[in-house]
Amino acid sequence: MIIAGTLLLPDTEGERPGVRLAEGFIRTDAGRIVEVHEGGLPASFDLGGDGCLISPGFIDTHMHLPQFDLIGAHGMSLLDWLKQVTFPNEARWADPDYASAMTDRVIDQLLSVGTTSFAGYATIHHEAAKRALDCAARRGLRAVIGQVLIDQEAPDSMLRDAGECIAETESLLNDWPTQPEQRAPGNRVSTAVTPRFAITCSEGLMKAAGDLAKKHDAYVQTHLAEMLPELEAVAKLHGGPDYTSVYHRAGLLSPRTLLGHCVYLNDNERRLIAETGSVAAHCPTANSFLRSGTMKREQLNADGITVSLGSDIGGGYERSMVRVARAMIEATFYAEAKGAPSASEAWWQATAGNADAMGWPDTGRIQQNAEADLVILRPDIPWQDAHDPLGMVMFAYDDRWLTQTIVNGEVAYSCGQ
Repeated sequence: MIIAGTLLLPDTEGERPGVRLAEGFIRTDAGRIVEVHEGGLPASFDLGGDGCLISPGFIDTHMHLPQFDLIGAHGMSLLDWLKQVTFPNEARWADPDYASAMTDRVIDQLLSVGTTSFAGYATIHHEAAKRALDCAARRGLRAVIGQVLIDQEAPDSMLRDAGECIAETESLLNDWPTQPEQRAPGNRVSTAVTPRFAITCSEGLMKAAGDLAKKHDAYVQTHLAEMLPELEAVAKLHGGPDYTSVYHRAGLLSPRTLLGHCVYLNDNERRLIAETGSVAAHCPTANSFLRSGTMKREQLNADGITVSLGSDIGGGYERSMVRVARAMIEATFYAEAKGAPSASEAWWQATAGNADAMGWPDTGRIQQNAEADLVILRPDIPWQDAHDPLGMVMFAYDDRWLTQTIVNGEVAYSCGQ
């Protein structure tokens, strides 16, 4: 398949990584990009064309599959929002058929906004997590999905025995391993060890989760320092010296660990995250919606911490990673008054930057031998003549511009279908 237009190519020549624009075409075969040609459109092609922007597929590093139906529950703090809105909705996943149908609906939504890869939470329900993994694999996405671990400080309907849910998670890790060579050809889905956060996890559960992740070299997903009352609750439940140390002594921090939010971190916590190579997943729309605070992204970057970007649906209200990236620019500017990423850097973050944070060097970018996960956009504004063409596209972005989403070399979504 040949896809032509203005290509968003990696740009690592500047002080900060970003993307650059170049007219040309891509040729794909067997799920891979086999040729990238700069310098004009070919005489014939299959998709795209003059005026089209060809982007790598977007990557979301922090979201909750069962929360897509609760977007917009406004006016509550994090802990009240969990009790009143989130847990009742997640309890519906006790029905595996419901979970399977909802995951299919969610993937439809993701593809419609160009998300081709994600790291997501399921619920405490084992069969539901299995169904979500099966669905993502069947639809061809690259994904990491975890069964949520909770054994305290939650409604009875959401509590599980620690030993039982650790055993269930290990069975998922055996069936959906992190290492691609251990999976069937074409299967790009793995599972993650997913303790929800330190309030709802006993020390014993977190330690068992850390041991399990180390045994399987697995991804870990959890939340960290999203809101001040959360920090106070963690200190009462687990002691000090700080929130991040609770995870560190449980063995949960590693380069495969995704720490959602990371808004309130002290010097020691930033040092621990940097030393362990853990990833801070920035969720700007969720932080503003729940009035949690704002991550200091530039400070974390300066401290040597890898920062990724996530929608955090349903605390986050934007499904499109372009708009989440735009929110990242605005949040950085208002929180730190300098160092806000450019549109080029923000677009890189939502694609190759997130791929790098996940340890996926062969996706999120338009280059030879990369996975053919692509988005074709046809903006209806004069973006090519703008002072900053990519800035115009990002700040005027309209989902109706998206004409096709390509997953693993196949058209997975077309506008109107």
